[in-house]
Amino acid sequence: MVSAFLRRLLAPAPAPVGHKDATLALAALLVRIARSDGDYAASEAARIDRVMMAREGLSAAGAAALRREAEDLEAEAPDTVRFTRALKEAVPPEERLALVEALWSVALADGGRDASEDRLMRLVVSLLGVTDVDSGIARQRALRAEN
Repeated sequence: MVSAFLRRLLAPAPAPVGHKDATLALAALLVRIARSDGDYAASEAARIDRVMMAREGLSAAGAAALRREAEDLEAEAPDTVRFTRALKEAVPPEERLALVEALWSVALADGGRDASEDRLMRLVVSLLGVTDVDSGIARQRALRAEN
């Protein structure tokens, strides 16, 4: 399934993705954010599971299976742009701030911020069409949800 999804994403003119593929793209992007600092912590994996359970109504086992599939996809995917393009096409603008908040919650799940995570977040936020100000608001919401 991962290779078929990657072929669709990497096509010269990829078709818009459906809900299932957008969900997988989000999970893979969450994994990419978690791995971007070189330390994929258990707290980050657990946060990805919780985000996907809340967003998609998955069971704990379903969220863990999705995350494992997303880990494989993220490891094979050549760039971040394909994930964000798929999400931008599948998620209406008014819902993208929630995506950014989920991304921040994973980036902050290990208790700190890293320059590589910040760089990737800036790129993803821009590619999703979310402003820096709105990203800052999403980051603050993610921090408050932590406490």
